[in-house]
Amino acid sequence: MYTLERYRPTVVDLFAGAGGLSLGFESAGFDVVASVEIDPVHCAVHEFNFPRTKTICASIADITGDEIISLADVGSEIDVVIGGAPCQGFSLIGKRALDDPRNQLVYHYIRIVNEIQPKYFVFENVKGITVGEHKKFLNEMIDEFRKIGYQILLDYKVLNARDFGVPQDRKRLFLIGARSDQQLPEYPVPLKTTPTVWDAIGDLPNADDFWELETTDSIEVEFASFSEYQKVRRGLLSDPSDYSYKRRWKESMLTSSMTTKHTELSKQRFSATKNGDTEEISRFLKLAPDGVCNTLRAGTNKDRGAYTSPRPIHPTFPRVITVREAARLHSYPDWFRFNITKWHGFRQIGNSVPPLLGRAVGSSVMKALGITPFVPSEVLNLGQEKLLTMDLSNAARYFTVDSNVIANRNRTLQGSFLWEKRRISTAL
Repeated sequence: MYTLERYRPTVVDLFAGAGGLSLGFESAGFDVVASVEIDPVHCAVHEFNFPRTKTICASIADITGDEIISLADVGSEIDVVIGGAPCQGFSLIGKRALDDPRNQLVYHYIRIVNEIQPKYFVFENVKGITVGEHKKFLNEMIDEFRKIGYQILLDYKVLNARDFGVPQDRKRLFLIGARSDQQLPEYPVPLKTTPTVWDAIGDLPNADDFWELETTDSIEVEFASFSEYQKVRRGLLSDPSDYSYKRRWKESMLTSSMTTKHTELSKQRFSATKNGDTEEISRFLKLAPDGVCNTLRAGTNKDRGAYTSPRPIHPTFPRVITVREAARLHSYPDWFRFNITKWHGFRQIGNSVPPLLGRAVGSSVMKALGITPFVPSEVLNLGQEKLLTMDLSNAARYFTVDSNVIANRNRTLQGSFLWEKRRISTAL
């Protein structure tokens, strides 16, 4: 049975990925009791970083709310369901956008909220869902949530991570709902200051100076942090707004920093590019130390070609940024680890909600609950290192799922759509 020293509200994270939104809500004072994610590699990283959370490696199309609660082994109702279902947002002439098989995962998100009946839900997605024809899709979602007894915080808002302590320009929609017997929260108020790129990564040593990082992603080094943002990320300075569990780790470790090989010609072009400009050949942006980072993107899954998104050029070194530097620019603490491969690591960051943005939203929900958050006394050991080294096949075996789960997802959703639509309609 899941036990608490005092009551911390409980969260289930759907489409959890590596855990950016999980960490945001944990640091707002919640206990993330279960995460659901279809990608086994993401699940392995989530389990490493959240040892108290039940990591469920499954598609939400194949699991019920009762099964999630049973696996989480909680003795009380779930307070919040969070997450953002991937959706196309297409409006079809004469049809509902939610009837499009490409948007079926949104149906399942609504279904699980209905089955769990949490006090609140938080649905996050791309800002594009709020404009043009895509608004029809969003309005249909709101209607469905109302049908199952949830009031919606309107006008819904697109929040920019840079307004909440993240040195990155990243806009995301947050749709917040409250059960009919609960008080609606308010959207978080933007902060007055934003850390810069240099505030975030200026203390990190040049990964290219360590030959070990050509074949591994971590090394113990000596380096000094100078900004408040850096010191908090390393755990050298306490953050009074952080109510997460402390983790045991070495703050002298430089992790997630495997190097990227560039040709000498590429290095020359990177060096010649002015800060804030885009390099002409690669089309990579060279970060300005006194500015913020552009939106870090994930690239594509293997079933869509495994393309890597453009990575910004470091503001002073002639190379693209490392995974750790991207994590700093995304507001992850340094104890948080990612898959050791650069492709997976950048994808896990680019797909995730910046934790400080998640914390801002979570704190608003906490305030509506009327609960005073606290820092737990328990200090957590991180998971087994092998979880960070797993490829898709190894991770699938670890979680006893099909290694073709990602490639099969779209085909499965298309084939089961009509049956699922009837089942979900009955449930709603």
